[in-house]
Amino acid sequence: MAVKNGVVEIVEKFLKEFPATIHDRDKHMKTMLILAAANRHPPIYKSLTKEDVHSKTAFLRADSHENNVLHAAAKYNENRPWPIPGVALQMQWEIKWFEFVKASIPRGITFRPNQDEKTPEEVFSISHKDLLKDGRDWLIKTSESCSVVAALIAGVAFATTASVPGGTLDTSGKPIFEKQLAFQVFSISSLIALCFAFTALVMFLAIITSRFQEKDFTRSLPLKLLLGLSSLFVSIGATLVCFCTGHFFTIGDRLKNAAYPVYALTCFPASIFAAFQFPLYIDLLLGLFWNPFNHRHRWFF
Repeated sequence: MAVKNGVVEIVEKFLKEFPATIHDRDKHMKTMLILAAANRHPPIYKSLTKEDVHSKTAFLRADSHENNVLHAAAKYNENRPWPIPGVALQMQWEIKWFEFVKASIPRGITFRPNQDEKTPEEVFSISHKDLLKDGRDWLIKTSESCSVVAALIAGVAFATTASVPGGTLDTSGKPIFEKQLAFQVFSISSLIALCFAFTALVMFLAIITSRFQEKDFTRSLPLKLLLGLSSLFVSIGATLVCFCTGHFFTIGDRLKNAAYPVYALTCFPASIFAAFQFPLYIDLLLGLFWNPFNHRHRWFF
């Protein structure tokens, strides 16, 4: 029960007093190591796989259906979701957990198929079929919605780059407000909005046309989504700056001071949108650049 419920203190106490309990089994012949892998408890699993003779031999045990510890890690447990929202990120953590358990197995140990003649990799693909489909659907819907916004921003940004506030000089063709700071900000922000909107559009199209294989959820798809959202946020901000600076030329001197609060209110909806998407942004960053299981460790005989 302690292993199933993730009570690491009790498990460590038992292992310290009675190391041989690591080989105890339940009514389904599952060992503590198999239960820890099946119920997704990394702290307990790490405690059970410390470098000693008992933990090394525990990898050789299988349950009544000939499922070993790697089969247990490969089977998706809907009742034990990872503490991260989103089906795509759940899939990413499932792959990392499977790789973590696989990397912790001592070298020289090979596992045979279970009673259904399924290898751990085959069990992983079968049990995660629905999660893979849900993650694919979520990524496609998110990318389609964001690509529409990115296409609109790209069109607006392209139109602003072709228009010059105040017109140009008849003699030289240069902009009339070329030396004013507001015009320089307008030109740079419109170019930034155009470039980042096209970048976001390309990233979202790359997600939509992806093959959505299991390995793609580890890094490829989250990275594309992160780059797409980042580019979209930058393009939205640059578009707002471009609008405010372009509108600055059309108002009189008396209304310029009164226009600043209006510009701030214009940026408020975009700030609210960015705040709502910030948790997803952080989860993508953590999923890409932080490994919660640290699965680079491997046994050596």
